[in-house]
This record gives sequence, C-alpha cells and structure tokens, in this order.
Amino acid sequence: MRVVDSHLHLWDPWELDYEWLEGALHGRFAEGEIFEEQLPGVSEEVSIFVQAETVERRFLDEVAWVDQIADAAGVVAIVAGARLDRGAATTAHLESLAAHERVVGVRHLLQGERTGLAASPDFVAGAREVAERGWTFDACVRPHQLSDVVALAAAVPELFLVLDHLGKPAIGTAESPLRPSAEWLRDLHALGRQPRAHVKLSGLPAETGGDWTDAQVIPFLDAALEAFGAERLLWGSDWPVSSVDTAYRPGSRARWFHTVADWATSRGIASDALFWSTPLAFYGIR
Repeated sequence: MRVVDSHLHLWDPWELDYEWLEGALHGRFAEGEIFEEQLPGVSEEVSIFVQAETVERRFLDEVAWVDQIADAAGVVAIVAGARLDRGAATTAHLESLAAHERVVGVRHLLQGERTGLAASPDFVAGAREVAERGWTFDACVRPHQLSDVVALAAAVPELFLVLDHLGKPAIGTAESPLRPSAEWLRDLHALGRQPRAHVKLSGLPAETGGDWTDAQVIPFLDAALEAFGAERLLWGSDWPVSSVDTAYRPGSRARWFHTVADWATSRGIASDALFWSTPLAFYGIR
C-alpha cells in the first residue's frame, strides 16, 4: 500500500518563530520525530508539508528550512504560508515562493480571521493569482466560515481548493459525541458542488482533544463522501497537532490512518486513489 500524507506539519521553535505553540506542542517536530511515526505495513510513504504558521515575516524562511530537511522527512511538496489580501505585497510574495520548486500551493490560515475575509475582493484577487500559477489553496476554517469558502470557490472556479479537516466540525468527545450539524452539512454540500473543491479527511482527532472513537468520526467521514464523492477525498494525518493533547501520544498518526483506511474499505473506496493518486493529482505532483 502506498500513502501520501496530504497534511503534515513540521516545526522547530529554535529555528523559526511561532506565537501559537504552547504546552506539549512547544517542542521540535521535524525529520527525526516523524521518522519514528512512519506508518506500519506501508510500502511507500511521502508527505505534503502544510505551513505551520510561523510568524508572517518568516514565511519564506519556513519554506527554506523545510527544503533543507525535506528528503529526510519524506516531504515531496510544500504548501507555503501566504497572505492573499495584500495586493502588490501578495504578488511579490508569490513570486518569491516560486523560486522554491517544492512549493505547489499556499495556505492563508483563515480560522482566526474575520468572517467574510475569504470572500472579499482583495482575497479573491490573491486567490486568482494562485490559480494562475497552477497552485492550490488550502482552506482551514471554522464551521461558521465555511460559507466564505463556498463563495471563494464560486468566485474563482479555476482554483483547486481543498478544505482542511472537513471544516473543523464540532464532534464532541468519546463520552459525549455530537452528530453532524445541519448547518455544517448544508455548507459542506454547497462546497462539494464546486467541481474543483476537495476535502481532507484530517484533523478530527484534534477537534476532540484526543478523546475519540471510530464510531464517533464515521458519520463525518460519510458526510464528506456524500458531499464530494470518493474521487475528491484526501487523507491527512495533521501530525503532530492531532497527536498531542496534554502530552504527545505516539502511535496516534497510525491509529487515524487505520481508522480511515478501514472506513474506506467498508465503503468500497479504492485505497490507492484515496491515499495515493488523488493527493498527487490534486497537488500536481509527478
């Protein structure tokens, strides 16, 4: 079995600057640490690095650092940090990113931004520039922002866009699970009607604080399948974020992989498409 982890983070607070790391997340998670978390029973494994929200002035430094450790970490492509609402500054930043061959897309982290930003004229203009370069956009939002992503996908239909972590729906904990909300389902299906929109089966363990069961997450995986179809699903580990609550939990990455793999088998989804060919095609990796 071949696997592309479409959502891997790496960071080192002694190399770069981060304002959000705290507790067990405030440590080095890089090539040595991910080597210890390789998936068992997998014949080939590579990863897509997704920006880890170093401070904005170090976005380019983050790409350069990942480039240095990419081979050792199994990283074949980079989704770089970028602000898409800065006009000429956005254009200049994208031009600088283009000097790095591993960059295939960008992420402007939206989950902490004001509602409506992704649908604003300046942001749409930046997204059009991303599409013109043949790059992708990772949308990481909270559920109340999901309609903004729908509007962005409609405004820039040529953009290949992927929804990170299923839009971070509220799923509760193992002891107090929640069902998919009507609002989340409505917006997820609206995004699924945009032909170039994809979704990552990632991040749900982090939304529970690390306390989850297979039965709890399956309704959300089923909703993604119904909204997007099997051909637009990607698997991502969200490592190490989804492997840390009050402490780092070794083996959590493999557990999430097996949960999604078993679910996919039960739904008749071809594993080589979900875990290999779809993410490679989406990010334009040969």
